[in-house]
Amino acid sequence: MFAPRDPDEYLLDTERRVIRIRRHWACLGWEIFETVALLAVAVMVSYLMPPSMWIMQNVLWYAALLVLLRFAYVVVAWWVERLVVTDKRFIMTTGVFTTKVLMMPISKVTDLTYERSAMGRMLGYGTTVVESAGQIQALNRIEYLPRPEEFYDTISELVFGDKKAQAERFSMIKAQRAARGKRKAVR
Repeated sequence: MFAPRDPDEYLLDTERRVIRIRRHWACLGWEIFETVALLAVAVMVSYLMPPSMWIMQNVLWYAALLVLLRFAYVVVAWWVERLVVTDKRFIMTTGVFTTKVLMMPISKVTDLTYERSAMGRMLGYGTTVVESAGQIQALNRIEYLPRPEEFYDTISELVFGDKKAQAERFSMIKAQRAARGKRKAVR
């Protein structure tokens, strides 16, 4: 009831899902560092305070609890954010309490670039820049993508590849989806 909708629920019957990923955990790097640093400061200050300042210590520990709750929210927000690529469009769903759905048609893609920093090569993530015909779309820069080479190759195949070969390759996926739908109806 309170969980965000699954991104696959936004797909049309005529679409074939090609990729479904969440951003790499490295996008949480700064939040992890910030949370650990703030908690370390809270422990050190609490340790240095005299016992007579117990009210300030309590306030400090409540502040530390808020830091932990904020970090938990950031992790949950990362967990529910998904990027789905179909044969027709990019769809990104975000949001814990309010769901936001970003969409960009594959047919609008005119250029595709991916970048990897040294840290990205070590940890296995990169950034993909998707350019469209004269407009800046909601999904023009997708950062912290896991396995960006595979993502780049797959999107290049979808945008610039042979459409007839793609249809043959993904026909099995469509047949499996139809079979699953029939089994659900029988139950």
